[in-house]
Amino acid sequence: MVLKQLELQNFRLHKNTSLNFSDKLNLIIGGNGQGKTTILEAIYYLCTTKNLILASESDVVSLNENFFDTKGNFADLTNDESRVFYDSTKNKKSVFLNDKQITNSAEIIGKFPIVSLIQSDHAITLGAPADRRKFVDSVISQVSKTYLEILIEYNKILRQRSVILWKLKENYDKNLLDELDAWTVSLINAGTEIIKYRISFVNDFNKYLLKSYSQIVENLETPKIIYNTVSENIDSIKENFIDNINSAHNDELRRAMNLVGPHRDDFLFFINDLELKRFGSQGQHKTFQIALRFGQFYYIKDKLGKTPIFLMDDVFGELDTYRSEKISQHLNEIGQSFITMTDFSRVEELNLSKESNIIKVENGKTKIIN
Repeated sequence: MVLKQLELQNFRLHKNTSLNFSDKLNLIIGGNGQGKTTILEAIYYLCTTKNLILASESDVVSLNENFFDTKGNFADLTNDESRVFYDSTKNKKSVFLNDKQITNSAEIIGKFPIVSLIQSDHAITLGAPADRRKFVDSVISQVSKTYLEILIEYNKILRQRSVILWKLKENYDKNLLDELDAWTVSLINAGTEIIKYRISFVNDFNKYLLKSYSQIVENLETPKIIYNTVSENIDSIKENFIDNINSAHNDELRRAMNLVGPHRDDFLFFINDLELKRFGSQGQHKTFQIALRFGQFYYIKDKLGKTPIFLMDDVFGELDTYRSEKISQHLNEIGQSFITMTDFSRVEELNLSKESNIIKVENGKTKIIN
């Protein structure tokens, strides 16, 4: 799958931008704050309906304008157009697929598979458990609509159950307790399915991680992910879940919080059986983050039979020459990629082919220079 064309209107600095892309490497070069990352942001919107850098929609609208509009034409077995329109006067985002309005983001997610390697990826290995859960959930959701739907339902259950817990804290009522019990059953059922999917994913994904890691650093380091949840044994997940939530019952009532479930789980990263977060060097963290994204690329490609679009935002500036060269060796193998850089000083490391596209960005204006 490739993105053939992108149109931006009132999208940050890009008042009116139209770009045609190479099916291979697209190198986007510009200084800081000139609008190069904005192009990646727009592509990510079209593929996921979400913002790449977690900004609000209102922040994306150009100064003194009241809407943004972005469209993309994708080519695979068929041609498809994705469009995201945001009206700041109504604070309303509208998503369209082939001119038909989409009300459920699950209809888009996975249709245009995408992988992003950005500077904030350091949070995956160095940040909170929520950052690691977000990474895993985003990967599984692109290859399994069923998982995405269960995850959406689970989050709704959490919100409803949280409301009941708050009401119980204010007013202990038997009817509310019965309602809490009903939501607890739903929480256990949906949560058990999520845990099963995650266990299966980690067992499968570890071999993709190992392969990607070994391609970046040719040494004896062995990476691994361990899922820290109620049970590693699929057959005992529900039973353990029930035991844990029963044990936490009084604490949940006292704190008015959902204390048990896959929304509290963590994924632990190891290199040679040493936990990365505790013992890893800065270089090992960066290598692990890159390997996660390349592993994600090949995992999605195998599961969907589609080649994801690969976004890399100003990553090479943080890497030493060795890692840059190792990554660049694989760029021509991964299909269509979009890479931002601040200058031309390290372009030679990318082994540009005749099919590559170089786009210069300055103050929201773009120019093809090759």
